[in-house]
Amino acid sequence: MKGNTRILVEGALAASLALALSYVKLFRMPQGGSITLENVPLLIFALRYGLKAGFGAGAVAGLLQLILGGYVAHPIQALLDYPIAFGALALAGATPRRHWIGITAGTLARLSCHVASGVVFFASYAPEGQNPLLYSLVYNGSYMVPNLLISILLIEILWKRLPSPAGR
Repeated sequence: MKGNTRILVEGALAASLALALSYVKLFRMPQGGSITLENVPLLIFALRYGLKAGFGAGAVAGLLQLILGGYVAHPIQALLDYPIAFGALALAGATPRRHWIGITAGTLARLSCHVASGVVFFASYAPEGQNPLLYSLVYNGSYMVPNLLISILLIEILWKRLPSPAGR
């Protein structure tokens, strides 16, 4: 039971740290999305404790962001852009020994959620005659790729300093 409590507490800390870091924007996009450090604690947690725990912490972080000021055009969009997108970062936990592969998989999964949301719910922002999929991919990729690179760099620096995870 001690291990489960530790995982739960660390998950809550990862979600709350992600929320706090979401307010420190290095660059903000005009229609939403920004370059932040919010992915880092969620990716580290997923690498330490796996898919299931990682999805839980990510979904909680996404719900907190939604509740504390998320933009909602439609209920499905809200789910895609917040709890599902941040929960998708848990894919990092599928390859805990190859950090950069897991971090990339998790970030690409989050990007996919934002792209799907953009195509379905925000296609009207695309310039006339431009494919909404291409527009959404370029728009969302313009902040998610830098987030990916920053996450890989920071996690590789921090990983060696972290204690061994409970239960692993």
